[in-house]
Amino acid sequence: MDKIITEANFKEAFLAYGFDDVKSCERYGSGHINDTFLLIENSGDKVILQRMNTMVFKDPEMLMGNVLKVTDFLKTSIEKEGGDPKRETMSVRLTKDKKPFFKDSDDNYWRVYEFIDKATGYDSVKRPKDFYESAYAFGKFQRYLASFDASRLGEVIKDFHNTPKRYERFLQVVKEDVKGRAKTCQKEIDFVNARAKAMSEATDMLKNGELPLRVTHNDTKLNNVLIDDKTGMGLCVIDLDTVMPGLSINDFGDSIRFGANTAVEDEPDVSKVSLSLELFECYAEGFLKGCGGKLTDNELKMLPVGAKLMTLECGMRFLTDYLEGDVYFNTKYADHNLVRCRTQFALVKDIEDKMDKCHEIIKKVSNH
Repeated sequence: MDKIITEANFKEAFLAYGFDDVKSCERYGSGHINDTFLLIENSGDKVILQRMNTMVFKDPEMLMGNVLKVTDFLKTSIEKEGGDPKRETMSVRLTKDKKPFFKDSDDNYWRVYEFIDKATGYDSVKRPKDFYESAYAFGKFQRYLASFDASRLGEVIKDFHNTPKRYERFLQVVKEDVKGRAKTCQKEIDFVNARAKAMSEATDMLKNGELPLRVTHNDTKLNNVLIDDKTGMGLCVIDLDTVMPGLSINDFGDSIRFGANTAVEDEPDVSKVSLSLELFECYAEGFLKGCGGKLTDNELKMLPVGAKLMTLECGMRFLTDYLEGDVYFNTKYADHNLVRCRTQFALVKDIEDKMDKCHEIIKKVSNH
């Protein structure tokens, strides 16, 4: 975020939350959107203090309303199953005025979460077991919230995973070609256009009542699940900023896009890019076990399609940003977004080639 946090800002936030005796307050974690700090009081109590990024999240009050509704519901569901709601979901600490956020005199929005100790979030898949555990945690998230009316939640980022809307935007950007870059990536533009019909497959099913509207996380990376240090089991789904109404197949698909790719997200050598069927099966097993039979038959059939759509959408977003002049994603070199897009499209092609095998895996692990 561009706006510097002053000492006075911190003091206001400390006062609002009743932090009278602060031992330390240091930057924490690997997130790039919000400003995150681990605050330790002299008593030894730890909390996560965050300044929310209002450039990304335009309505932080609605966002925190979503978080409270979801975490309150999760706590009840966890307690019913005999779990520990203090460790198995995030807990929002209220201000002294009983609000889930604090707005300081410089219009910064602050929030506080209770710190979950003896648990770790991993940035990349080092062991298949961790991928499985993250899948189980995200599946359990779906199971716990299966009876929650998703329409109660606000849309934090409008049309975030509305692939047809993303495609409309892409076509407009190609037409305008403000940086004159279209000629350098015609092959990639053609790749997207050849899949125009596929873009609306899932959203059409939602409109027709063939897929249910669910509470979705929308950022199902491995590092958004805390793994218990002692048991090695998936403990808690974190980073609930993009929790909103959506499709379960998108949450599944984004995890596959991120975690079952044999190459990194910006691998220049696309010959290294492929879908690991072993990791696909590993994730599918964990996710469906966590879901506990709450997904419909149509959702099960569409899970592999979700992997294709989320990868296609992500590649299209990289290509859109490249054509606009790299205004959204941070880049390290001139063609970084183009390289990223090519990596995603190579993965899309491999998913398409392995689609039948993916469907067979889902049938096997779901006993359908």
